[in-house]
Amino acid sequence: MPVLKITTNVTVSAASKTEVLKAASRLAAKELDKPEGYVMVSVSDGAALLFGGNDQPCAFVELFSLGLPEERAPRLSAMLSGLLKESFGLDPRRVYVRMSDHPAHLWGWNGEVF
Repeated sequence: MPVLKITTNVTVSAASKTEVLKAASRLAAKELDKPEGYVMVSVSDGAALLFGGNDQPCAFVELFSLGLPEERAPRLSAMLSGLLKESFGLDPRRVYVRMSDHPAHLWGWNGEVF
């Protein structure tokens, strides 16, 4: 259900990446009221990213989910940006967070759709 993709131009150690994956998984499950067993998280580091015309540390975050409540968007953005600041030292002004709610009939799992 929830999929959280973090892409950054910062190079991250394997240990830090694992910590962020776990923390982001817990955060998404809690904030979206979803079982963590359905949450998928990825971190792609060392990406070729520019923000504002320069390659200083930045990130693009995508959060997809079924039933993503619009009223939670500000909190989700703040929490995800805060996680990246704490974990990777990223300035929240250099993080874009894109959130998308998807209809269940367009979300596949286990050879079926929700």
